[in-house]
Amino acid sequence: MQANQQEALSQTEPDPQQMRPFPLRRLVLTGFMGAGKSTVGRLLASHLGWQFLDLDSHLENRTGATIAELFSLHGEAHFRRLESTALASALGRSHVVLALGGGTPEDLTNRLLIEQTPSTFTIFLDAPFSTLFDRCMLQEISRPVLADPETAALRFERRRPLYARLSRLVVETTGLSPEETAKAILDELNQIPYSRP
Repeated sequence: MQANQQEALSQTEPDPQQMRPFPLRRLVLTGFMGAGKSTVGRLLASHLGWQFLDLDSHLENRTGATIAELFSLHGEAHFRRLESTALASALGRSHVVLALGGGTPEDLTNRLLIEQTPSTFTIFLDAPFSTLFDRCMLQEISRPVLADPETAALRFERRRPLYARLSRLVVETTGLSPEETAKAILDELNQIPYSRP
């Protein structure tokens, strides 16, 4: 890059000392199943001294049923309504790292809840579908959505733009351990001025 281009860039970039600190009260992790939202979320919460909350677990605790049971007994539409209520409850907390369910951003109500909650920073943990599928196959967790890989891949492609649009930071996790992913997020957060009221 030429010197005059560098000078022009430096003149347009805001001075971090003059930028108003971003009041950070909650981190929200989004991404497809297998992205590592829960594992990375726990690491971030531990580092920050915050609470970690997994939205699916939060919903199960509120309803007394597993996610699979809610789907099979009541259908996805009813599940999404319950999920929105649980999400609103979770976003009412401060100093929390929240891991969303893979399908949470598909619902417009959920996206608006996240976007309109002040002091919230959303992070998309991204990876190719093949990588995410392989990770899920190594876990001892029942994931009915992955029973048909082709349908799951289409679901992933439908959701991926929603994850990206909702987020202020996208982290490509391919080849990264959960610890490395958490460090990458913390390094990025340290580049923006924020306060933790």
